Amino acid sequence: MTSSFSARAIPAVALCTLFTSAVHSQTSQTTLSPVLVTAARMPQSARDVLSDTLVITADQLAASGQRTLVDVLQQQRGFEINRNGGPGTVSSVFIRGAANNQSVVLVDGVRIASTTLGGATWETIPLAQIERVEVVYGPLSSLYGADAIGGVVQIFTKRGDGAPKATVSAGLGSYATRSLDAGISGSGNSVRYALQAAHETSDGFSASTPDAGKFTYNPDRDGYRKRSVSAQFSVEPASGQELGLRLLHSELDAQFDAGPGFNDRNEQKLGSYAVYAKNKLSQNWSSALQIARSIDEGKTFASYGNDRIDSAQNQFSWQNDLRIGADTLQLVLERRVEKVDADTAALRRERSTNSVAASYRLQRGQHAGSVALRNDNSDQFGSHTTGSVDYGYRLSSALRFNLGAGTSFRAPTFNELYYPGYGIDTNRPEKGKNVQAGLHYEQDAMHASAVIYRNRLNDLLVYAPVCPVQAATHPYGCAYNIDQATLSGVSLSADRTFDAWKLRGALDLQDPRDDTTGKRLPRRARQHGSVALEYTAGRSKAGVESVFSGERFDDGGNRNRLGGYGLLNVFASTALARDWTLFGRWNNVADKNYTLARGYATPGSNLFVGLRYAMQ
Repeated sequence: MTSSFSARAIPAVALCTLFTSAVHSQTSQTTLSPVLVTAARMPQSARDVLSDTLVITADQLAASGQRTLVDVLQQQRGFEINRNGGPGTVSSVFIRGAANNQSVVLVDGVRIASTTLGGATWETIPLAQIERVEVVYGPLSSLYGADAIGGVVQIFTKRGDGAPKATVSAGLGSYATRSLDAGISGSGNSVRYALQAAHETSDGFSASTPDAGKFTYNPDRDGYRKRSVSAQFSVEPASGQELGLRLLHSELDAQFDAGPGFNDRNEQKLGSYAVYAKNKLSQNWSSALQIARSIDEGKTFASYGNDRIDSAQNQFSWQNDLRIGADTLQLVLERRVEKVDADTAALRRERSTNSVAASYRLQRGQHAGSVALRNDNSDQFGSHTTGSVDYGYRLSSALRFNLGAGTSFRAPTFNELYYPGYGIDTNRPEKGKNVQAGLHYEQDAMHASAVIYRNRLNDLLVYAPVCPVQAATHPYGCAYNIDQATLSGVSLSADRTFDAWKLRGALDLQDPRDDTTGKRLPRRARQHGSVALEYTAGRSKAGVESVFSGERFDDGGNRNRLGGYGLLNVFASTALARDWTLFGRWNNVADKNYTLARGYATPGSNLFVGLRYAMQ
């Protein structure tokens, strides 16, 4: 379906009206602001954060009724998604026009990613294990190092607090989708614990369409099975001293299409494991030490052959936060070792990066500022120094203005360096320079933000159909540093409560462009967003939402156009008893046919209904 401009203009007008009313309305009292960790690598009130951020709370995740994190993120400002079929198939997330491998994803402070592909394997991340999500938009290499060009997404798994609590959730939906998860958590006597397990399956639908071509299309159903577990355990032997461990482990067995007459499938494992110590060494000195390991392992069984790629990252981090009056000096030492073991011999490599970083944050009345500097020294791609400067001014108790600039870089993946017939071992890291300014408004019944940004990238790594070097060994093209790109745009969001009603929306107007060719970067729209209306009556809630996107192109040459689309979804939940909740979601109510990637199918009208028990 191709959306008309007028259809997209309706939510845009509604959002602008919300934002305008926010700037002129300051009659209610300011609420307690949520606490964010990711923006400064330490707890901060959202009202004091100088970066552009987003928090998705546990209540919001539960109320969404969605089955995957990718679907949750699609409804948030600044996010676009791509998926090669239904849930369980290869998925990508673009933040402010940046590619999937140009953003950092953390699980409880541990970086997860495929070292060969770059970026997180989103389809393997289990939504059932997530307590909350924090997003920091824009470059953050000065705090997190390589790959933090588009932003940083941090996932927090479920954590125990208070008296012992048990949770159980079960659901059924279209495409024979079934899910079951259960957990227990609590704290007491200086001990905190949480354990959660989940299992979900779906028969799915054909991942491909006839547009994929006769050598890829297969009309069979492509389902998946996902099993996951998360755990946290910590002790406090003395006040201000904490020792603990965290883990997340997920296994996905998913079918896909690579030709007729064969059951093509992927087996993937995602893991994040960490032990840590948090110590208050003095009244003004806090230390956090973490030793962690993450894995991203995959096996492919396909008509064209079998393949295995296992990547792992061993990570060490020591962070020290020093209070100097009202200011904070942060010093960080890190080491990360990336290793690949694969059937393809050329990919069996290892690289290590040693990093040192420092940042300083200050507050002077209505003024706030921060400066950060980091050096990442890799035994493979050398030394890279990045920095950032941010300033904020509070215009009133509810309205603040932020201005920032920062640099970033992305390390080439092992595929871009070594994959036979594709990688070039002399490829250089991408480099970025970003500036942004924003207005943020926060009151009881109203929240709104408007941010303008420009992110200029040099040495962009793209697929070159004619390889400029080593043409004899790369007759079908290669990955090469030939491009420059600019990611620019305006990002708007607002939500307002009117008694029992809540209206929320997001709109992104962007221009993610390859400066070398003048073409738009593939699978990015010029405009995209969402709008939703919710109604709450007692312990029941119902809502309707629309997710929309303009046209995109499936290729860098902008030859294969993907039409714009608009989807209508409804959701509802009601408390049956004190601890029991019935919930449901109906996605794509109008059964619209739309495309995220050429040759790959998307879900039609689909329903999911579940029952949740959560001990109060």
